[in-house]
Amino acid sequence: GPPINAPVEIRLFGENLDTLRTLATRVEALLEKTPGTIYITNPVMHLKSDIKVDINKEKAQMLGVSTLAIDRTVRLAVAGLNLGKFSDETGDDIDIILTKSKTGTPTLDALQNIYVTNNQGRAVPLTQLAELKLESSPLSINHYDKVRMISLTAFVDKSFLVSNVINDVIKQMDAVQLPAGYSYGMGGEVESRQESFGGFESVIIVTIFLFIAVLILEFRTFKSTLIVLSVIPLGVVGAVLALLLTGNSLSFVAIIGLIALAGIEVKNTILLVDFTNQLRQQGKSLEDAIREAGEVRFLPIILTSMTAIGGLLPIALSSNPLISPLAIVLIGGLISSTLLSRVVTPVVYKLIPPRIEK
Repeated sequence: GPPINAPVEIRLFGENLDTLRTLATRVEALLEKTPGTIYITNPVMHLKSDIKVDINKEKAQMLGVSTLAIDRTVRLAVAGLNLGKFSDETGDDIDIILTKSKTGTPTLDALQNIYVTNNQGRAVPLTQLAELKLESSPLSINHYDKVRMISLTAFVDKSFLVSNVINDVIKQMDAVQLPAGYSYGMGGEVESRQESFGGFESVIIVTIFLFIAVLILEFRTFKSTLIVLSVIPLGVVGAVLALLLTGNSLSFVAIIGLIALAGIEVKNTILLVDFTNQLRQQGKSLEDAIREAGEVRFLPIILTSMTAIGGLLPIALSSNPLISPLAIVLIGGLISSTLLSRVVTPVVYKLIPPRIEK
């Protein structure tokens, strides 16, 4: 799926920044009380201070001072003016900044003694030309679909399931009374899951159709195809049990594992069914063909599954939440399908024996 910054992300939408800040504080407290959330981030918890210069244009015009001169003077006093660059002996460029000397913590009082030169070259106090005041504002203002947005994020402790924590957060957010014109949305894992599964249903349908078509072309009988496909639910049972026992949810990665599991299961069953059909073509009875095929193919199928399980164990035991569910699904499904199919597949073959051309 698409990359995400944190698994839990709550996006608040609205126009007024003060209202959004108030809502963000409430949501932050909600996240702190939610079991399993760690490293909570509220981007508007810390604000920056901006100097607002309200110029009295009429008085500035009377005193012969341009608004450009006032702007340049304030910038010079606060941040400095970039006069150009200087190249040192090594060829590195160094910015030349003209600024006012600063001592201690800067305050508005430091601007009281600033003067602006008018058109006649006389110095006019800045306080006679403009009103200076400090305003607080967020470090950054984000927009989503042209609407102001504040995004709060949180990570999930390893001892908790991400899906359970997200569901808990959504349940609490649905109970929050938001002012008119304000709303919330979920990002993070929820958005990643939705974008990953977007259009995925059609891909699965096409895959299943091609899967069945290949089997029918292989065996040329629908009954043989049905016998082969009957092993898939056996693996799903083991995969779901493995997820439950390990505390994992049915995530996007786990579903990819189920698709891969179906292919491995079918491969083993194809060998068994195809060999049974060959024995029947050689003239053996239905019961004898099923018995001999089960005995001959039992050990190769078991060894193949054990080899695959052994290779997947390091991945399943890793702490990587991205790939470990895939390995867990494959291991659980292979164990259940390998054991159960040795009983179920011969029984299904006996119940619906395919027609054999001798």
